[in-house]
Amino acid sequence: MSSSVLYMSMSLDGYIAGPNDGPSNPGGDGFDRLHEWIATPDGEFGRPAGPAGKLWDEWNATGAVLAGRRTVEQVDHWKGDHHGVPIVVPSHRPPGPSVANYPLVTYVADGIESAMAQAKAAARGKDVMVHGAYTAQRALEAGVLDELQIHQVPVLFGRGRRLFDVLPAQVELEIVRVIDTPEATHIRYRVRR
Repeated sequence: MSSSVLYMSMSLDGYIAGPNDGPSNPGGDGFDRLHEWIATPDGEFGRPAGPAGKLWDEWNATGAVLAGRRTVEQVDHWKGDHHGVPIVVPSHRPPGPSVANYPLVTYVADGIESAMAQAKAAARGKDVMVHGAYTAQRALEAGVLDELQIHQVPVLFGRGRRLFDVLPAQVELEIVRVIDTPEATHIRYRVRR
């Protein structure tokens, strides 16, 4: 059975994007700092050496992606290819015209529960990778987010976009794994129900 797992790099003070985050500056100022842990020596994103390499392998083994509209639009839906798996986008508005060129991208208009169910079906027993702060908050609220893989980077942003800015209630988590590296502490949590 597949699990839904939020994968997110975050500053120690809870920011997943820096200030001035928008379509012309995806991730905002300083965004690359949150992802240095996954940069190869030449500065490109790739499988990191050491224990963090396991995380790269895990997310490349996921069977589908569920990502918020804001997230996918800022990266033009990853040109329709996020490690070759279906991309499900919960949204109450129809997609823009570029999506017609991306057969792996599906917009779901009838809520986060339906979007997650469709993503899990598309994943065919593999995990669903979840992206986006708003989407993660709605999935937690609806009880359809199973786990969180937080890559906590040793930096304080002080401003930007927070991962859990608004939650309707307290959410209890269980730590299931910690991988500590000099670049980040990778903590995997299970949502207690």
